[in-house]
Amino acid sequence: MYRLAIVGRPNVGKSALFNRICKERIAIVDQAEGVTRDRLYGKAEIFGFHFEVIDTGGIDPRSPDQFQREIREQAEIAISEADSLILVVDRQIGPTALDEELARVLLKIGKPLLLAVNKVDQIDQEIDLHAFYGLGIEKMLAVSAAHGFQIAELLEKAWEGFTPKIEREENPAVRLTVIGRPNVGKSTLINAILQENRCVVSPIAGTTRDSVDIPFTYEEKPFTLIDTAGIRRKSAEHEVVDKFAALRTERALERSDVCLLMLDARSGITTQEKRMAKAIEASGKGCILLLNKWDLVKGYRMEHCLKALVEEIPFFAHCPVLTISAKKGRNLNKIFEQVACVSSATQMRISTHQLNVFVERAIQRNHPPMLGGKRLRIYYMTQVGTKPPKFILFVNRPDLMLDSYKRYLINQFREHYGFAGAPIQLYLKPKKLKDRSAQSA
Repeated sequence: MYRLAIVGRPNVGKSALFNRICKERIAIVDQAEGVTRDRLYGKAEIFGFHFEVIDTGGIDPRSPDQFQREIREQAEIAISEADSLILVVDRQIGPTALDEELARVLLKIGKPLLLAVNKVDQIDQEIDLHAFYGLGIEKMLAVSAAHGFQIAELLEKAWEGFTPKIEREENPAVRLTVIGRPNVGKSTLINAILQENRCVVSPIAGTTRDSVDIPFTYEEKPFTLIDTAGIRRKSAEHEVVDKFAALRTERALERSDVCLLMLDARSGITTQEKRMAKAIEASGKGCILLLNKWDLVKGYRMEHCLKALVEEIPFFAHCPVLTISAKKGRNLNKIFEQVACVSSATQMRISTHQLNVFVERAIQRNHPPMLGGKRLRIYYMTQVGTKPPKFILFVNRPDLMLDSYKRYLINQFREHYGFAGAPIQLYLKPKKLKDRSAQSA
């Protein structure tokens, strides 16, 4: 698939243009400079021509932003990967010395290059384009990323001379969302897995802001890694950018298949991780627990750490746990073995006959307690969905099901069938007497 890279100095509207082309809000857009740091990928289409778009951070060698060197490296990688380039400039400010410097560099690369003069909100403002001819870029167009003015024309010019590639059908990629507190090592883990500096890494908490989707292949199987912003306490979300980053993380969780929940092994579990674990379980996503920075832990046994985690969050008792060091590469090769197990567990199906045999044996081991002279009766069980596995128990009266007995059934179920890392959703449905008699007939 062809790739189109959007580049330019800070705050000219690159992320707004990226979102407009992709027709969804992927990148965070804010008036402050330096919001985008990693390169972002999105899929787009124009008149049946499908391609990938790459958003980059603003390039400014003179900026005091401490991430500027990493931002420039990310932009250079995006430019090398792209088949066509768009340089975005700001009509309201006019051409700057930095615009001229970027234009000279991009022209030397020799790839198809188009100048997008952004923030042209009215047709009569196109007269301001003459000031940008000095940049030496032959193809130029006035656009408004905010209002969608001439976006289709921009893409037509960007892909002039290109013919659509025939894409072969592939298996759907497993989406892995890396989630955790700020500065726990999420971006370091992704860079270690990909063996490249794909995400900007810094000891400063909150470096990652967007949710970054990264397609890659591991042992000939397609995956998409999703790097997310660290989830902060609500009281710590002072900036609008932080609030948008939290929303992006929530959306990344919704569209993931398996979550890699990272914890700092030195500090253990906090209130934020408890909230994340509940969100993962409630959303029905598979979960693998990664205890990062284990190489820095001294004087603690892994068994004691795991016991403490399970006591805090019972859901962790059924999740695979790996002690890793993203920085040193410890146990990273074991992650995808667990991903395969958890992904398979979330898609497992069990026949109704097997489920009913299981229910009968579970009741024989431990009968439901009597409540007010009445006892819960379970007639049969059936599976109604996957991702996550969903089951319905047909009973005489749902109100007779105690939470303790429901936990007993789920624990027995996990002991018998596994479902490692997969939440199990168990629903109760009353079965009418006439339905029971019809089934027995």
